[in-house]
Parts: sequence; structure tokens; C-alpha cells
Amino acid sequence: MAEKNTVDFWFDPICPWCWMTSRWILDVEKIRDIEVNWRPFSLPLLNKGRDLPKSYQKHMDESWAPARVAMAVADKHPEKLGEFYTAIGEEIHHNDNKSNDHKDAIAIALKNVDLPAELAEYGENDQYDAKLEESIKDAQKLVGDDVGVPVVAFNGTAFFGPVFSPAPQGEEAGKVFDAAVALASYPGFFELKRSRNVGPIFNTEK
Repeated sequence: MAEKNTVDFWFDPICPWCWMTSRWILDVEKIRDIEVNWRPFSLPLLNKGRDLPKSYQKHMDESWAPARVAMAVADKHPEKLGEFYTAIGEEIHHNDNKSNDHKDAIAIALKNVDLPAELAEYGENDQYDAKLEESIKDAQKLVGDDVGVPVVAFNGTAFFGPVFSPAPQGEEAGKVFDAAVALASYPGFFELKRSRNVGPIFNTEK
């Protein structure tokens, strides 16, 4: 019998590439024996103080709240974190609900997974920024500091990625996962990369 594989997945709800990789992992969860640990990550916090292009800086300025609320959920209702990520990701990436600095998406997501509405208040302050920074550092200890999300650790060996567009589904998702685990199992493997020539292609099938 194959051993259970452990997947640690660092996510920021605002990132479309991270979203597609997370949907791949959920498909894998249906056909492989894996344990998934969701870990909040904040791109605005990661990029704080950096010299960014104006358009990206504006995006970061408007995107603090989702990860902060995710961290609050992780702290207060950890069993609901994966459900919350799915709910807010569907709002942001499938319903294009990015209004009001993502506050509307947060409110809907909390309601959809039966979480207290007042958790949204944590998106408006820095109370959970220290915990988010700890989570970011946990990822960086495994993968290095020149990355964003997704960061995925397979049985303790982490990579930036994989990055998909669109994400594999069904048995194909399992085959790709098996390959990722195999690569992670070899201590001398570090990187595979090629330039992206398509934008985010979301799988919309439920």
C-alpha cells in the first residue's frame, strides 16, 4: 500500500495562478491518498517596501484583506480554512468580485462557509500580519526568498509551483502529482521552468 503523501500549500487568495494550482490539488485529493495543509501567504506583505511598478503597487495596496482574513480563519477556525479559500477564490476568480478592496468577496465567502461575519474586520487591520509573516518565513525556509505563490511542499520538499493554465483534472491531475512527488523525492532536483505564453485559464466545471 502506498504511503500517504503530505502537501503543504501556501496561498494568497488574490493570485490566479495559485488558485489554479490549488484546484489541481483538490482534484488530486479525490484520487490519491494525500493530506493537504493549507497555509496563508500575503503577497502585499511580501512586497511591502519594494519598488514595484505603479499598476502592481496599486493591486497590492488593494489586496491586503483576503490573506489577513484567511489568517484569522486559520487561527480561529482552522478546520474551515480550505473551504474559505475555495469560497473566496470562486468570488474573486470566477465571479470577478474584486470590488471594495475585496471586502465584498470576503463577506460572501464567510457567509457561504458559515463563518462569523465579524472575521472580515481582521482584513482592516494588521493584527494578523505577524502570523502571516511567520507563515511566509516558513515557506521561505523551504523554498528560498525569491518566490511568490503558489509554494507547494511535497512531503517536506517545497517548490514555487507548479504553475498551470489550465490545471490538469481527473486522472491526469494524479499523474502530474505523481511526477511532482517523484521529483521532490530526489535531493538534487531544484528547478524546471519555461516562459508562460498564455494567461490564466480557469476550469469552471464543478
